[in-house]
Amino acid sequence: IRFFIKILFRMILIKLSNYNKIILIFLAVMFKNNHLFSNNLFTENNESIINKKYTYVDKIFKKNIKTVLCFQKDQNLSIPIINLKSDEKISLIFDDHNDNMSNYFYRIIHCNANWLKSDLMESDYIDGFFKNEIYDYELSFNTIKKYINYNLELPNENVDFLKSGNYIIEVTNHLDSIVFHKRFMILENKVSISANVKQGTLNKNKKTKHEIDFNINHEKFYISDPYTDVKVVIMQNNNEENKINDLTPLFVKNNVLIYDYDEENNFFAINEFRYFDIKSLRYFSERIKYIERDSIDDINNVILFKDKRRSFDLYSIYPDINGNFIIKSQEARNSMTESDYAKINFKLISEKIEFGDIYIYGKLSDWMINDDFKLKYNEKEKIYETDILLKQGYYNYNYALKDTINNTVDFSFIEGTHYQTKNDYYIYVYYRGPENRYDKLIGFLKTSSKELF
Repeated sequence: IRFFIKILFRMILIKLSNYNKIILIFLAVMFKNNHLFSNNLFTENNESIINKKYTYVDKIFKKNIKTVLCFQKDQNLSIPIINLKSDEKISLIFDDHNDNMSNYFYRIIHCNANWLKSDLMESDYIDGFFKNEIYDYELSFNTIKKYINYNLELPNENVDFLKSGNYIIEVTNHLDSIVFHKRFMILENKVSISANVKQGTLNKNKKTKHEIDFNINHEKFYISDPYTDVKVVIMQNNNEENKINDLTPLFVKNNVLIYDYDEENNFFAINEFRYFDIKSLRYFSERIKYIERDSIDDINNVILFKDKRRSFDLYSIYPDINGNFIIKSQEARNSMTESDYAKINFKLISEKIEFGDIYIYGKLSDWMINDDFKLKYNEKEKIYETDILLKQGYYNYNYALKDTINNTVDFSFIEGTHYQTKNDYYIYVYYRGPENRYDKLIGFLKTSSKELF
């Protein structure tokens, strides 16, 4: 009914004068709160995010969905980026904690360099069907917490990609309600990037920051105006909250764009990530104080040893996976369906911070300041604490302070910052010339600070 009313409304608008159109639209707005008009008639579905001003991020909208993973096929620790028109594939994997199987569908959204919806139509960037169902799923096996594991590979027989750039997988349920968004990228390799990660050049930055100097060689790709047509994004450990995206070339020499700044391309080096290992729930690994069975919720509770602030500690080297995590069960043949879920208890010893909130962050929080990972302060024990439901595996994490007064995020307030820290840095190069309607992803480089120590 709503669909036909919408079509009728548009037909009426065509016939009416401008004055009458204004009156009709005014009346429509007045009735906007009416259920018949408010859902998909004069505005888009309140859960369907079509507004081009919306910045797409990795986000789960339904509480029953857990452990949404997206990576290059067979490379679980990789970021989700593949080359255009190659044999490479993106794997999307997620768990549904509902008791019954659900029908899930996906559509692909093309974005610009800032992760806003691009001006392209679906037919411009997709070869195939615009909406498809996810058919590949398996029930969990031999786990306390029952779930259904879904799997999708892209591109596939129903969907192929025609353009490079940033993309979103939007998964919806049978009610067309958004379940989650997940980012991935398609690369059209047109330029080469060389980079050097070093201590900060300025004396004030030498002990605390990394400087990323890099060049872009576009000998085989014409760029008419490198100051306006090229956009560069640098990310530390692919951390969405910690990136630089406003650099222009400092020098242009022949076919080389030179980004050799002293200050603007610096990141706080932070510290090595904390970790815990729950690949097995049968014994206590190094960071686990004890494991107990919750008889009420029928789930394992994993209590970690209390953490403390490291902001004034000397640098200590130990291996990490730069904030990532990997799903793994030592007793399983297929870790994706045989890994159990456990409730992990985090505790941070600290005085109460009046001007901000403390969050756990890392790949486990999708590199976002996520309210599901916010810690509460326990006045009696003088600790911040929270419980988070996680799937078996090996995890990295750190603590971040969100300054609620200045609305900023400080990653070094709890963790400290040392130039010796080993971080990965990701450089993305986008291009939009006068002839283009979208941002091409024309270059990508992953580099590291491991040579500094």
